[in-house]
This record gives sequence, C-alpha cells and structure tokens, in this order.
Amino acid sequence: MSGNLTRRLIGAMLVMAGVLLTSASSQTTAQEQAAKLRAQLTEVQTRQEEQQARLRYLEEDLKPENIEHSLAGVGSTHPEELREQRRRQLEREKTAVQTQLDQLAVSRTRLETAVAEADARAYQESARGPHNAQLSTVESPTSAAAPPPQAAGKTRRHRRVRRATRHTSAAPVVKG
Repeated sequence: MSGNLTRRLIGAMLVMAGVLLTSASSQTTAQEQAAKLRAQLTEVQTRQEEQQARLRYLEEDLKPENIEHSLAGVGSTHPEELREQRRRQLEREKTAVQTQLDQLAVSRTRLETAVAEADARAYQESARGPHNAQLSTVESPTSAAAPPPQAAGKTRRHRRVRRATRHTSAAPVVKG
C-alpha cells in the first residue's frame, strides 16, 4: 500500500517539476522560481535518504538467518515454504524501493539542472536591472546587454573629447 502512495507522490513531484520547468509564471521572478526548485530538491533529497535507509534495512532482512529469525515464532509443517514466501516478499519490496530510488535520482538531476538554469536567469535579470527584470527569457542575454552600434560610437567619441580636454589645460580643443 505504501509503495503505491510513494509512487504517486514521486509522480506528482515529477509532474510539478515539469510544470515549473516548462511554464514560468509571469508573476514570479527567477529568484523565486529558484527558491521553489531548491525546496523541491530538498524534498527529493530527503526522500532519497529515507529510501536508501529502507533499502539497507531490507537488505539486512533478506539475509537467510534474519528471515529464519523473523519466522521463529511461527509454527508450520513446511517452514521452507514460509521462508521462501518471506524472501519473495522482501525481494518485491526491495525492487520497489530501488525503482523509487531510480525515479528520485532522475527527478533530482532534473531539479538540479532547473535550479542552475533559474539561477542563471536570476543573474541575468539582476544584471539587466530592476526596470528590465520582466523582459522575456527568450531574448538573448547579449542583445539586452549590448548597446546599439551608434551609442557605442558616441561613447568612444565622447571619451576622446574628454581626454583631449584633460591634457590641454589652456587651449580649447578644436575639431576639424
């Protein structure tokens, strides 16, 4: 029963991660999205640790002496069948836990990538400044940061004029 619930929870987390990856709300900034993704990543890491502990527990229970010990109080005319049944049950649980761990590893990788991308978007937004933070993420970072060619030319020319006026203290600069 708990295996089905866990699978549903993992499935829901994967769907949530996919939704967050594919559609960024216009109201949330990249920093907020990165924070949400980090929270999800923490949840996935916690679940991974829990499942790894459960896997170690199951591996210990699968040892023949532990299977025999667990059935010591059960009387039967066919104890070998009971031991085999218990072993199969533990193997099924172990397989389910391993499957969950594999799914969590995939989810963790996706979330780590999404966090890195959200951090990069947050950095780009902060570099653009608060007035340009709502620009589309489709726009390339170089097109938003680079000034138009004429503005760059004026800036260089302005610098040349300023330098020339600094070096000549008495004579005005005459352009020709």
